[in-house]
Amino acid sequence: MAIRLIVKDPDPVLRERAKEVTKFNANLHKLLRDMADTMYDAKGVGLAAPQIGILKRVIVVDVGDEHGLIEMVNPEIVEREGEQIGPEGCLSIPGLNGIVRRAQRVVVKGQDRDGNPFTVEAEGYLARAFQHEVDHLNGVLFTDIADEVYKIPESTGQEEEEE
Repeated sequence: MAIRLIVKDPDPVLRERAKEVTKFNANLHKLLRDMADTMYDAKGVGLAAPQIGILKRVIVVDVGDEHGLIEMVNPEIVEREGEQIGPEGCLSIPGLNGIVRRAQRVVVKGQDRDGNPFTVEAEGYLARAFQHEVDHLNGVLFTDIADEVYKIPESTGQEEEEE
């Protein structure tokens, strides 16, 4: 189990476009394991490689539903449908949440840790998580697209799930 340091805004790595993965090997497998460990340790529901300072198109997502942990390499949203508006937080922007408009349903295609192609159809919270993480791969933060950004009250300890 390896917990990586999560990069915080305004680190410039969060504003860069991540590079496509072309080598599916032990290093990628370790990166995916470390990303999942880091996400769970931070009590997040998603993590993109740039959030740990690595400019590769790799994400992990686990919103606590029947899908469990989803590892996706070179993810691409190929379909968007509907609209949802709701709160988001980010492990790279502690202390802030925002109200963000996202598609209600998305279809995401990518590759697994061995390079095999697969597709996920996601709705609701899972769709939101995928969109948030793919944005990270393109240098976009939720604060860039939020209708409203607000500080999380420290006294409650009740933060939104962070992605």
